[in-house]
Amino acid sequence: MAYFRSIPQLRKMLELLSRDKRWLILINADPDAMASAMALKRIMIHRVQDVSIAKVNAVTRPDNLAMVRYTRLHMERWYPGILPHYDRFALVDSQPHHHPAFRDVPFSIIIDHHPLPETQAQADYVEIKPEYGATSTLLTEYLYNLDIRPAKLLATALQFGIKTDTASFERHFYDVDLRAYQYLARFADHVLLSRIARSEFHRRWLDLFAKACTNMYDIGSGQYVYVGDVDNPDILVILADFLMRVYEIRWAAVGGKYGDTVVIIFRGDGIARDVGSYASQLFSGIGSAGGHKSMARAEFPASTAGGEDMELFIWKRLRQPLRRPKAAREKGAEAQGAETQAKKGQGTEPPLPGDSATAAGAQKKGHGKP
Repeated sequence: MAYFRSIPQLRKMLELLSRDKRWLILINADPDAMASAMALKRIMIHRVQDVSIAKVNAVTRPDNLAMVRYTRLHMERWYPGILPHYDRFALVDSQPHHHPAFRDVPFSIIIDHHPLPETQAQADYVEIKPEYGATSTLLTEYLYNLDIRPAKLLATALQFGIKTDTASFERHFYDVDLRAYQYLARFADHVLLSRIARSEFHRRWLDLFAKACTNMYDIGSGQYVYVGDVDNPDILVILADFLMRVYEIRWAAVGGKYGDTVVIIFRGDGIARDVGSYASQLFSGIGSAGGHKSMARAEFPASTAGGEDMELFIWKRLRQPLRRPKAAREKGAEAQGAETQAKKGQGTEPPLPGDSATAAGAQKKGHGKP
């Protein structure tokens, strides 16, 4: 049994490569896209006059920056005037409708694993495999079919691409993704892969970790944190994921202000609370909000608070009662009444954000700032 599928249509792609053509590979840079572009460049390098990689976005996440540094990946910055410098164009880990910069580029090659649109993109060579967990898996198959052994840095990059797009095989993946990862392990630098994957934080973010850990507010079985202005909303995602590593925390909401927009990242165990529904019910009326049971996001204009302290504004919304189906309301009515009676005389409500005296008094009860 072959390790990977046979890809006879690869001949069609190779026929597009000639030594008198200059190629540009376009990507929306993330680990899977960057690794896939590196692999396609390796396939092209000895078959064309020149090949470059260009990105339409800025690379800012620490792990992505580490990947660029340690794999020695060079990428051009996309701008419309770059088109005349190249003869042919390829797109990997994206489709033309994914980004405005892609729409008017005459692509000859498109390789991706994201869902197909109603109208499929047109190019001389197109392979889109939504049943794959990563485009890096597709390009690993290409290398294998062309008898190209990936060098150490390329194999490491492809492994990281598969690792990130499958969330270390915790998100949807397929047997072929696992086979590709295992195959690449023969050639990759595992110490380097670990170094890239562990590059999770910028040094300037450490103050926000301290702020988050000392400004948590209990909301039922979850925690709410507001860290104020941030230079990149990615830190809110990282903080929310970090809080979910704490055993006692069942779900977390981490908010911050990015420019004129307030962003709240929700993470949960998917059991104690459906954070996607929670975010949607509380914030979709003032902005965009939604997600899944364990992951969600809300965004709204900062002006919505009308001058009210933003930390308090969000806290009040997070404590609003949620709408429940009628059957669930009836089933829980008796239990809820008993719970209300039991809570009488147990002390004060959780403190308001910013009320340091109340928060200090509530610490012993498990409320307010730790």
